[in-house]
Amino acid sequence: MRSRIFVKLMLVFLVVIAVTAVTLQWTVRNVWQHTLHEQIERDLRQKVVMFAYRVENDHQHSLADITSQEGQAAGARATVIDPTGRVLADSEADPSTMENHARRKEFVAALSGSIGLDERDSHTVGIPFIYVAAPISGGAVRLAYPLPEIEITDRPLGEALLRGSLIAFGIALLLAAVTSQYLGRRLKRIVSFAERVAAGDLTARIASTSIDEVGQVAAALDRTARRVEENFVRVQTSQNELETLLNSMQDAVIAVGADGRVQWANRRMNRLLLRSPRLNAPLIDSVRDPDFLAAIQKAANDNVVTSARSSTIASGRTIDVTAAPMPGGGAVAVLRDLTETERMEKTRRDFIANVSHELRTPLTSIQGYTETLLDGSITDNHVRDFLEIIRKNAARMSRLTEDLLTLARVESGEQRFDIQRVSTDELLHDALESFREVARSYGMELQVDNAAPDAHVDADREAIHQIFSNLIENALKYAASGKEIVLGARLASGGTATSASTTGTASSPSGTIANGVEFYVRDFGPGISSEHVPRLFERFYRVDKARSRESGGTGLGLAIAKHIIIAHGGMIRAESELNHGSTFLFSLPASHAESA
Repeated sequence: MRSRIFVKLMLVFLVVIAVTAVTLQWTVRNVWQHTLHEQIERDLRQKVVMFAYRVENDHQHSLADITSQEGQAAGARATVIDPTGRVLADSEADPSTMENHARRKEFVAALSGSIGLDERDSHTVGIPFIYVAAPISGGAVRLAYPLPEIEITDRPLGEALLRGSLIAFGIALLLAAVTSQYLGRRLKRIVSFAERVAAGDLTARIASTSIDEVGQVAAALDRTARRVEENFVRVQTSQNELETLLNSMQDAVIAVGADGRVQWANRRMNRLLLRSPRLNAPLIDSVRDPDFLAAIQKAANDNVVTSARSSTIASGRTIDVTAAPMPGGGAVAVLRDLTETERMEKTRRDFIANVSHELRTPLTSIQGYTETLLDGSITDNHVRDFLEIIRKNAARMSRLTEDLLTLARVESGEQRFDIQRVSTDELLHDALESFREVARSYGMELQVDNAAPDAHVDADREAIHQIFSNLIENALKYAASGKEIVLGARLASGGTATSASTTGTASSPSGTIANGVEFYVRDFGPGISSEHVPRLFERFYRVDKARSRESGGTGLGLAIAKHIIIAHGGMIRAESELNHGSTFLFSLPASHAESA
């Protein structure tokens, strides 16, 4: 690692030094040349003025000697020119061989009375010069400085920059070696920390005290490791709590991954299967019940909660299976042993059926003898009142036993229904014809909503007539102030009913079925308070207990209606709003022949 860091640092330093050197060569040389050029121009201006002064005032030396001496003193080429441009004297060439200078820019400027300046190649020598000319009486004098001399002057500067770059590279080499060693040790600690964390050691720390970028990274990694450790402890604690909770459940729980392999199972599941399911093994190796496997697969593939009933997972036991999808794929299933529950339920139904059956004969006898006595010659009013009370209670108990027997038969499945294709219009008008006169005796009108759809359902006509009977009788007893009861039907759209709302409207928790027909009985009476609506279909539940007993109700009519509808594959619910009446609705599957 250190060698790689060293090479990278060296490459970076080399690039930086090279770019710096090139930049300095370009910028410093340009500045140096420009400054030197200006300095030479200033010196030449001063020297050419002195040259002109000597030519004007020195009468002891010849013009050639003055030119030669001034050129040597100035380190430049000196020339004297007459007004016509003819060279009179030159420090480096024979004047007679030189061309006329009348058109030289610096000479033209000097003849006009100012210092002339120009840069160009010399026709005589063939190299570039800086020319500076000053006026004199009878012409002009000129100094010429060769430009290659500037380049010679610049050469030491370039050599100094190159030496400086080499020294900088050497220092950079040393710094790169030291820095790579230092960074290598620090990065090695970070790598070691990462390897420990990857191996599961969440207590690993770097403990860097530096405040540079690497130190900040190390501190951030330490904070991350600390938070990961804290979160892992919390997750582990939650997992242990969840595992303890699941193991303490009376229901069996098993989790299956998206690949169909067992991920986890609680102790109850182990006892249910008589042997522990093999973890990370296919579920079918542990459980071969087709209904259970189908529920797991449907929950995992369709992402829906699925229920099933199985009697082969454990021999001689009935298991209710509820499978729900897991967020990461797969499903978790809860298996509830219903054997004892079903046995108790059957015992309860048998007890109710047996007691009700045994009570029918004595109640019939009591009722018959009471009616005989009432029809006799008893004249004592008190005795007749007592006999009437006995008759009414015997009749009520007789109705109660009949309803209990009916409910027990429907719940147990002993009640057989003659399912036929029947139209909604027939069901509604049968109920209308049967109860129209009864409704009028209560001072109410029974009507059928004209908006009923032209559809057919699969149902037992007599059973549905009994449901209408129970619902209409309830409306007549409890909604007499409404003066009207409406029967109707509509196509069911599926979904679930709403719960109690803030406006006072409430509905039972049941819903509707898709591709079915929903019938309803609507009254316009006082309505039902929202806290009662969810419990309306419980056996023996009464909203107004005193009024129910006074009217002779048993509290089983809606419970019987619910179980008849469930046996038909439908659903029943209620909607009500205080002071705005109530609506009881039940849905039935559409006819198979019609659907086809």
